[in-house]
Amino acid sequence: MNNQTRLAIFDRLATAIPEPTTELNYDTPFELLIAVVLSAQATDKGVNKATEKLFDVANTPQAILALGEAGLKEYIKTIGLFNSKAANIIKLCEALLKHHGGDVPQDRAALEALAGVGRKTANVILNTAFGHPTIAVDTHIFRVANRTGLAPGKNVLEVEKKLDKTVPKQHKKDAHHLLILHGRYVCMARKPRCAECCIADLCEFKQKSLY
Repeated sequence: MNNQTRLAIFDRLATAIPEPTTELNYDTPFELLIAVVLSAQATDKGVNKATEKLFDVANTPQAILALGEAGLKEYIKTIGLFNSKAANIIKLCEALLKHHGGDVPQDRAALEALAGVGRKTANVILNTAFGHPTIAVDTHIFRVANRTGLAPGKNVLEVEKKLDKTVPKQHKKDAHHLLILHGRYVCMARKPRCAECCIADLCEFKQKSLY
C-alpha cells in the first residue's frame, strides 16, 4: 500500500468519525488510567458501569488506597479478573504517590513501571490523556491493519511499529481511535460491513474478495 492510499484512508475515516475518542468515561488522567487497567478483557460498557460508582467515592490514588483492596473489589467485582486488577490498582496507587506525587506520569517507561500497565495501556494514556501521537494496538487495530493492508504484521508490536512509520503525520494523533472505532463498528471480526465501509474501495481485503 502506498502513502497516497494511506492518506486517503485516514482522510475518509476522519470524515466518517469527526470526533474520535475513547468510549471509556473519565474526567482526569488518573480516572482514565484506572479505567484502562480495568478494561483488559472487559467491555468499555462494563467498565463504565463499574467506574461510575467507584469514581463517585474514590477517584484519586489516596481515596482508592483508603478503600483498601477489599473495598475496591466491591466496586469492580462485575469485571473480569477483578481480583488481580484490584491488587494491581492498589500497587499502582502506592507507586503514583511514592514516585510521582500522585500524578500520572507522561513518560512511557514510568507508566510501564506501574503495576498492571503494559505497553498498550501506556500508549492509550499517552495518546488519550496527554495528546501524544501514540497508537495502542488492540484486537480491533490489529485486525484492521492486517485486513486492509495498512500495516500487516504477525504481532501487535510489529503492527504498531509499521503504523508509527506510515500513518500520515496529520492523522497520527487520532489514528488510534479512528482505527479502533472503525474496527468496532464497521470492520468487525466475523461479519465486516463492507457495503457500509467508507474505505472499501481502498481495502486490500475487499479488493481480494472481488476476484
